[in-house]
Amino acid sequence: MRTLEPGLAAHLAGSETTLATCWRITRKDGLVLGFTDHDRPLSFDGTAFVPAHGLDGGEAPARLGAQVETSEVLGVLHAEAITEDDIVLGRFDGAEVETWRVNWQALGQRVLLRRDAIGEIVREDGVFRAELRSPQAGLNRSMGRIYGALCDAELGDGRCRVDLGAPAFHATASVVRMEDANRLVVAGLEGFAEGWFAWGSARWSTGRRADLRDRVVSHGRIGGEDVLGFAAPLGEWVEDGQGVELWAGCDRRFASCRDKFANTVNFRGFPHIPGGDFVLRHPRAGDALDGRAVVR
Repeated sequence: MRTLEPGLAAHLAGSETTLATCWRITRKDGLVLGFTDHDRPLSFDGTAFVPAHGLDGGEAPARLGAQVETSEVLGVLHAEAITEDDIVLGRFDGAEVETWRVNWQALGQRVLLRRDAIGEIVREDGVFRAELRSPQAGLNRSMGRIYGALCDAELGDGRCRVDLGAPAFHATASVVRMEDANRLVVAGLEGFAEGWFAWGSARWSTGRRADLRDRVVSHGRIGGEDVLGFAAPLGEWVEDGQGVELWAGCDRRFASCRDKFANTVNFRGFPHIPGGDFVLRHPRAGDALDGRAVVR
């Protein structure tokens, strides 16, 4: 049960109320935005809450136990705060949303109703509908490790320990042209082997995708030109001459960890455990059946 501030409790017990709803959105890049369904700007806790045209919060049913509570915010896109480009580019994915109930005549009288994360965002005819998921949604994530031949660390993290800032694993390139929605030709990778940046990452230094990261899934060299393939479509936000930072990729195999990064001591997979195909296959001439380690 919530404990209300005495002033707010007295206000709610009265015959008339002057209440408004405020939403504070904190994106993963640190940007904080405030909106309210009131017709005048409000401000508290260092955040200015501006009137949002057509913004409305849906019902938020309460559930017992660890069930995920969901609600939604429906509103008209506001060009100065929430743009359609920012939604498509994923800048609001996973953002934290605080929902406050405030007495707009005495802003000290307020209560935090919910703290959620933005899930799916649907856009249609200039209107967005953002799904709000309660913190219990985090319980649906897989925790712990899984025994498998592939490494389960992220390249360059505290478990992997590869220095991605080293010149051998980092490069700056520029866009020459787009091949299609997922592939583009870049210049500046002539000193690296073909495939070096496959399964790596890219961060855009200029343009509308500035500071966003995308997963690189392929790195080919065709006719002397380096062609990068991306996991998701790049849309219309990449232009010729645009700068991009690239980091080498890893396919998580033991051989790649050994030959490309010389980092077998930090390999976080289990390459010596035989897989299901090894258990089920019939013995063949030339098979190593002397108990030696099986390394993929």
